[in-house]
Amino acid sequence: MRIRNVIAFLATMAMAATALAQQPIVIKFSHVVALDTPKGLAAEYFKKLAEERTKGRVKVEVYPNSQLYKDKEELEALQIGAVQMLAPSMAKFGPMGLREFEAFDLPYLFDDYKELHRVTQGPIGQIFLKKLDSKGIVGLAFWDNGFKVMSANKPLRKPEDFKGLKMRIQSSKVLDSQMRALGAIPQVMAFSEVYQALQTGVVDGTENPVSNLYTQKMNEVQKYLTVSNHGYLGYTLIANKKFWDGLPADIRTTLEGAVKDATKYANDLAQKKNDEDLESVRKTGKTQIITLTPQEKLEWKKALVKVHREQESKIGKELLQSIYKETGFDPGKL
Repeated sequence: MRIRNVIAFLATMAMAATALAQQPIVIKFSHVVALDTPKGLAAEYFKKLAEERTKGRVKVEVYPNSQLYKDKEELEALQIGAVQMLAPSMAKFGPMGLREFEAFDLPYLFDDYKELHRVTQGPIGQIFLKKLDSKGIVGLAFWDNGFKVMSANKPLRKPEDFKGLKMRIQSSKVLDSQMRALGAIPQVMAFSEVYQALQTGVVDGTENPVSNLYTQKMNEVQKYLTVSNHGYLGYTLIANKKFWDGLPADIRTTLEGAVKDATKYANDLAQKKNDEDLESVRKTGKTQIITLTPQEKLEWKKALVKVHREQESKIGKELLQSIYKETGFDPGKL
């Protein structure tokens, strides 16, 4: 009888162990933008690839629109393991002590996606990703969002048009310096709070890729949009290092492949989505779209080039010079 009980107990334990082994690995992927933005759509595509290619061994739960955490909370949540993956904007790493990432906030550093990708998809990009290791974070890839436009309730054609305006920014010393160079008053604010702040006049304007502005309906409370393309907003796809390194080797390899394909999807989508959303803003008739002439754009560049000089020592002169070499940007010529 005892032997029978022992056999039954062992069988039960074996079944429990098998059931436990069959439980999927859950990845909580949190982000702060809408589902139909480039990042939102890329996160859903990564989920699809990860679940299909691991045959259900991995389950990805995507939480958009700050459902779990706001801007200031999400990195801490990742570091303590409350979520496993994020795709925060690069400006988020500056307050963590990784000031190098604020290079991507510098105005007019990149003229187009070709210049940008020579940096993010080349050896310099890998240097940036490796710097995250010291914070308990694995850097997986860079995802484009797009080049930024300015919006306000007055036309913004010249640098002097910004004087006295309260402009929302992310928490970034570079973006703070940028707005001050234009004569504006920078206001750090969580992305989820911007629409209401614009609606109530707490801030006068903002900078965003068009897809962020349109999906959050900011155009409904902004009379003017200037296609300045003055800066880049991109994301770094990251994972909790302890979690990622602890994955079974075959699962991690499969997920790395999913990351690669989701990254191509994200970056191909970004420009297309921003172009479509700009046209959607135009069609609403609520927001006047201003396109800068070459001369007007040059005036913006001249007003903003000092931001590069002000931030050079904090970001790293050698790193900046290596980026300038890739992009062809020469602040000395402005």
